Amino acid sequence: MPVPSRLRRLLTAALPAVAAVTLTACNADYPNSIFHSHTEFNREVDYLFKILIILGTAVFVFVEGLLVVAMFRFRRKSDDDRPKHVHGNTTLEILWTAIPAVILVIIAVPTVRTIFRTQAKAKADALQVEVVGHQWWWEFRYPQYKVTTANELYLPLGRTVNFTLRTQDVLHSFWIPQMGGKRDLIANHPNYLWFTPDSVGEMAWNGFCVEYCGASHANMRFRSFTVTPAQFESWAAHQAAPAVFGAVAAPAAAGAAAPAAGAPALAAGAPAPAGAPAPGAAGPATPAAAPAPDGATVQQAGFVAFPRERMPAHTVPRTPLPGGLRYNDALVGDAKRGSTLIAPCAGCHMINGNPIMMGIIGPNLTHIGTRSAIGGGLFPNDTRHLARWIKNARAMKPGILMPTLGAGETDPVTKAAVPATGLTDQQIADIVAYLQALK
Repeated sequence: MPVPSRLRRLLTAALPAVAAVTLTACNADYPNSIFHSHTEFNREVDYLFKILIILGTAVFVFVEGLLVVAMFRFRRKSDDDRPKHVHGNTTLEILWTAIPAVILVIIAVPTVRTIFRTQAKAKADALQVEVVGHQWWWEFRYPQYKVTTANELYLPLGRTVNFTLRTQDVLHSFWIPQMGGKRDLIANHPNYLWFTPDSVGEMAWNGFCVEYCGASHANMRFRSFTVTPAQFESWAAHQAAPAVFGAVAAPAAAGAAAPAAGAPALAAGAPAPAGAPAPGAAGPATPAAAPAPDGATVQQAGFVAFPRERMPAHTVPRTPLPGGLRYNDALVGDAKRGSTLIAPCAGCHMINGNPIMMGIIGPNLTHIGTRSAIGGGLFPNDTRHLARWIKNARAMKPGILMPTLGAGETDPVTKAAVPATGLTDQQIADIVAYLQALK
């Protein structure tokens, strides 16, 4: 019988879509795939997944095979065919009860085993990280190091990390696909997750909230960085120190030793940090203060942050800026002026080392100049994006608490225009210069 033209057109239109979905599913290089063996958590889940796929496929083939056999063996052969009346089959009924029961037992054993292993307590010497979910950004606290940061998570290679998961408001869900995990943050109930990044190198990874939590749920992201134990100790020591700014690097001395590959260089002419290893040697670097030409001090460290040029392309944010949000990119900011202009932000943000900045509502900005992204991992941390974020953050990320600050800008939430007493582009440029100096 010929296929109706309408059905033929539908099939023709659907074929490219089916082909595209099939080819996409076969892509083994998907960057945020969970099918890796980077942690013991990943390996346990991958083992269970393979068992379930194999058993599920076997059951599917068996059931569909019986269905095909029944279709051909018992199909109607003539108009006089009448089905034979039966009154039950004890053997068949026992089989179709016993076989699924056996299959469920076979599935239950590895499933329960995996649950017990992934829910067990972490090692006593594990790195403790407190994860706090906010609408819509992530706060990370390292109580053993007295460090609090936002939207960037540093993990030492080969060391078990125990996460204590809490939410400040609604339900969230913490997930780094390549590391495994995905565990919910529940109000008034701490949750726990642990894993050891033992089969990876120095790398940047994407992290997400995967529990719908409001208007900017899809914009609640973070970056995770796996670094060597020495680099982690250096990073943690630097993060625990007060933020300072104002230093100008001196010219490099002839014959100066180059820094180790992948680590940011020390300011030229500055002494090596106290307790720091020689260039290229293993071991943590302890920050030390070096005098600046203008009398300020600047923090020095062997490893301050993961180099942005080494971040894989899929971890670099590329969110487009909203149309109509204007800013004069030719302006040059003054960090000293910016340090005074930022005073109104003290109600929400903290900067360790700036005594007026003691807020706890918004992200901690102590070393924001070392971070790779802003806006909950949504935009790159550069002058172009940071200036517009300060000017009208709500236009860049729906529903956030940070108010619109730029003079003449319309607040997307209140629908009111910011009066002329709001921040000018030059004032915003000064604040940006100050924040970028907080290395």
